[in-house]
Amino acid sequence: MRLRAIPTLLRIGLAEAVAYRAEFLIWLLSTNMPLVMLALWSAAAADGPIGRYDTQALTAYFLTGLVVRLLTGAWVIWALDAEIKAGTLSYRLLRPVPPLLAYACENLAAVPLRLLLSLPVTAVLLFTSSDGHLSGEPLRWLLFPLAVAGAWAITFLAMSLVGALAFYVESAGSIFELWMGLFGVFSGYLVPLDLYPPWMEALSRWLPFRYMLAFPVELVTGLLPAERIAKELLVQWLFVGGLLLLVSLAWRRGLRHFSAVGG
Repeated sequence: MRLRAIPTLLRIGLAEAVAYRAEFLIWLLSTNMPLVMLALWSAAAADGPIGRYDTQALTAYFLTGLVVRLLTGAWVIWALDAEIKAGTLSYRLLRPVPPLLAYACENLAAVPLRLLLSLPVTAVLLFTSSDGHLSGEPLRWLLFPLAVAGAWAITFLAMSLVGALAFYVESAGSIFELWMGLFGVFSGYLVPLDLYPPWMEALSRWLPFRYMLAFPVELVTGLLPAERIAKELLVQWLFVGGLLLLVSLAWRRGLRHFSAVGG
């Protein structure tokens, strides 16, 4: 029953994304930080490479980062926060499909619209401006969708975990801002991680943020050594599994609390 409902949920999610296209376009336009950082770092590298990054390598890195960010964005935290506080989550609980599965389909359904609106221009810029800094190894490109899927899963599950705090606190969204601050520092979204001091780069490998952006970017730009690809992919999906377990526990406990207070 649940699996049969997924195509319908995806169609509904896509219809909602189209219906709210103005808000969706604003979200796309607001996801422009990689372009800002590309301009800043390119200016800094105008007189010579920074580490292993010249201007072409920076172009490849940040434009690929933009693509990954567009493909892995989610907004379940805001839906959970609002519906738990308003009590409207009760209506979702009456349906045969688990709420988190419905949220996941709604979020995933918007990906084709993101591709349609943003990726063609980004792809043209990437392939014409990166000057050969994209990998030519077929295996890396075959693994790229899997790495992007893992990055999306970490993003969605982390949002769901923080969103479950709305069962107990006034605003889970405020707590999520802290998560986003750490994401900006440790994901490679603002600064390529190998430009950090060695201890910060080492720390990033123990945190999930790297696997939400830097790992897929380094995979297809050739920055990640071939011998580390399998290990990094394994670590990424271990984070997915760990977060899935935590979300399951938090969701079950949160629903008991929700029911106890009359949700």
